Amino acid sequence: MANTSLLPGANGLESEFSRSYNTFSGSDIKAVIGSKQFAELQAISYSVTREKAPIYTMGSPDPRAYSRNKRGIAGSLIWINFDRHALLDVFYKTAGKFVANTDDIRPQFQALTDKPFSQTAIFNSTLERTVGLPIGATVNQLDTLTISEVSALKEFAAPWYSDQVLPFDVTLAGNNEYGASMAMRIYGIEILNEGSGVSIDDAVSEMQATFVARYVQPWHVVKTPFGLVG
Repeated sequence: MANTSLLPGANGLESEFSRSYNTFSGSDIKAVIGSKQFAELQAISYSVTREKAPIYTMGSPDPRAYSRNKRGIAGSLIWINFDRHALLDVFYKTAGKFVANTDDIRPQFQALTDKPFSQTAIFNSTLERTVGLPIGATVNQLDTLTISEVSALKEFAAPWYSDQVLPFDVTLAGNNEYGASMAMRIYGIEILNEGSGVSIDDAVSEMQATFVARYVQPWHVVKTPFGLVG
């Protein structure tokens, strides 16, 4: 016999009417980037805009039709920083890297590690090209490099700005106390701007970022382990 003790309302005390409409609050929703939960996220918003232009012809002040043109998706992220950059920390945990100029890579980002860095690491280190040319090499000196040497000017590095993060997807998963679930996804997020600040009047340290995206999958019902449908 199937175990129904886990089903909400299985004790016979809960009204079926209370589960007629499933609602979710912000505290019921979690954000996931890849396989990692973005637990510090406070808010996420997006908007979808599309260019639609009226078509007019002589003899009438009213539009005959509307042409449909380009669509754009953009939004913003707001998260809490505790003792580290919360968004970048997600990608450090997944070894997320991008192809960077060797000259630009800060020493502490050349290799991903969970060990804390010295407070003066960025100031007490020097940058050197791996092809033997000095950091102040002129354009003429760089023009003489072979193809293999040019390739050596690039290497994988951990991002130190949010805009260096490669495109990623965000999944929003909601699950309430009745056992109902829903989910949506924003695909191909590219971070454009980020900003933050601290003040004597601030109790928390927040950070905001704006983004553009490729596609939005709207909210949809998800079957739950309890056998219910949200």
